[in-house]
Formats: sequence, structure tokens, C-alpha cells
Amino acid sequence: MSPVRRRAAVVVAALLAATASGTGAVQAQAAAPTCRTADLSLSVGQVTGGAGSFFHPIRFTNTSARSCALRGYPGVSVLDSQHRQIGAAASAGPHAVTTVLVHPAGSVYAAVRTNDPSIVDRCRATSTYLRVYPPGNREAVLVPHRLRVCGAFQVNPVQSTP
Repeated sequence: MSPVRRRAAVVVAALLAATASGTGAVQAQAAAPTCRTADLSLSVGQVTGGAGSFFHPIRFTNTSARSCALRGYPGVSVLDSQHRQIGAAASAGPHAVTTVLVHPAGSVYAAVRTNDPSIVDRCRATSTYLRVYPPGNREAVLVPHRLRVCGAFQVNPVQSTP
């Protein structure tokens, strides 16, 4: 076998090995069941700001004894003290969707974004709660949180870091 063919064979073998191990990792995550709302504790982390926006990270903590997976966007809306929705639900932000594995006692995050009220003139009433539907679930959780939606109201898909 010529040196060029030998190098090509080595490259092909390395690519096949990398693809096989990458596929195994994806299949391992895909094999984990979707996290159920009942197995999750939700809270809102430290609010951050930048470039005229505020980000409210919603934390999804796995309270079950088994690993589970979340993929996609949570449903998020703001509610008043009587649990009435204030305006439309958050729209999906322009970010890539991945599947994240949530180990027991582990957490993943989805950031909610709105504009700084000093740069927009349209704001809703301040919420008392967030109503959050974890991805892949039809049961919501009410999370106590004061959020004033001004201008944009978007949610990002779940990810492993806030």
C-alpha cells in the first residue's frame, strides 16, 4: 500500500472511530427519558444585564433518583398575583437546540430575555409569578418571580450552563 493510501486509510479509520463514539454519546443521551415536571424543581437564578437586555435564568433541577433529558424551549409566561396571564407568552429565541442530560440533583438552565425599561417605552405590569412548562411537558410550574417585560420577551432553549 502506498504511503498516500495508508494515510488516507488511517484518516478514514479515525473518522469512523470518532463518528462511532460521537453516535454512542448521542444515543446515550437519547436513551434517557424526558424529565417529567413532577421530577423537576424550578427556580430563577441571578438576573444579569447587558446590551440593553436583562436575562433571567430559569433553573431546572432534577429531584428524581434517575437521570433524565430535556430538549428545546420551555413555555414561559408572566402572571399576576391572581394567576392571570399578563400579555403573550415568551417567543423562542434564535439559539440552537440541543439535548441536555440532567443527572440527579443536577441543574440545567433556560434564559428569559427582556429589554431594559430605560431603552423601550412599552412595558407590561410586573409579574408575581412565571408559569413555566418544561420542554416536552404539558404540566406547568408556577415560580414566584417579579419580572417586568419591556419590549422583547424571549426564552432560550435549555442548556447546561446559565
